[in-house]
Amino acid sequence: MSQVSIVIPMFNEARHIGRTLDAARRAASAAGLACELIVVDNGSSDAGPAIARGHGAEVLVLPGVAIGALRNAGVAASHGDWLAFLDADIEVPEHWLDLLLDLQRRGDGDVFALDCDTPRQAPWFAQAWQRRTLRCGQTVQDSAWLPTPNLLMRRSWFAQVGGFDERLRTGEDKDFTLRLHAAGARLRVLRAPAVLHWGFEASWREWLGKEMWRQGSHLQLLRSHGLSLRLLRFPLLSVGAWVLDAMALSALLDGFPHVALGLLLLSALPALFLSLRQSRRHRDLLLTVQLWGLHWLRLHLAGAAFILSLFNRTARRPARG
Repeated sequence: MSQVSIVIPMFNEARHIGRTLDAARRAASAAGLACELIVVDNGSSDAGPAIARGHGAEVLVLPGVAIGALRNAGVAASHGDWLAFLDADIEVPEHWLDLLLDLQRRGDGDVFALDCDTPRQAPWFAQAWQRRTLRCGQTVQDSAWLPTPNLLMRRSWFAQVGGFDERLRTGEDKDFTLRLHAAGARLRVLRAPAVLHWGFEASWREWLGKEMWRQGSHLQLLRSHGLSLRLLRFPLLSVGAWVLDAMALSALLDGFPHVALGLLLLSALPALFLSLRQSRRHRDLLLTVQLWGLHWLRLHLAGAAFILSLFNRTARRPARG
């Protein structure tokens, strides 16, 4: 019997870690795999580590290091020929591993993931923000990079690219899977069933704080991967939004309200474009409007985060939901 090592970084996830571990163990059993559960704790102050041990996980404690270092440490302590990565607030369906391994047996990819959705209890902004990433169309789709709510691969692929970049405070999943793609790995996403993200943003303060923190990786990714349109596009759009806002304020103070309004509308166009691109496959006008507002906020947060990163400053990650 093959063994899967499931590595889960954790920080103050007492509310979710038991559910995550139970679902992961059920999925391994359904796939006929021996299961090794490794939780790498970042110095939690809640009961998360004790709960994880009570659910049969090996718990490593590494306070004060970046999330990439947590995942690498979990891999170093593991023994399985398959590696899976889960976030500590993710509930996988029972056939998570069975479905993804079936793709590998058919020769249909090398690195695999399921789409990620929110439970229906999430507020509208958390649901809309997660829904923008949900795929439509073909059941199995290619991707140039994948986030790490759930990932599955053979250990050899992890070793080939040297694991996660431990210098990155955020964006380490994008960096890791971009390097896998560059090394020749075929990244495949199964659209359904989706994993559930229980650590959704329960308040506006949490959503804004998380997005500010997430956007702090752009400069590091550019340094790691070099200048490219893919990586430059969003930070340039975000800085441009701030410039147009400043010009609009200047025009208003100088007595040109119509010019100010035109500049504000111009600054809202990138957010509208992003919302249309992500919502058109869902054919939902309300989702388009919701994403327009959320992308407008995100662009401004990203611009602020990018400027902070130029001075080696980053936002602190807020507590998870």
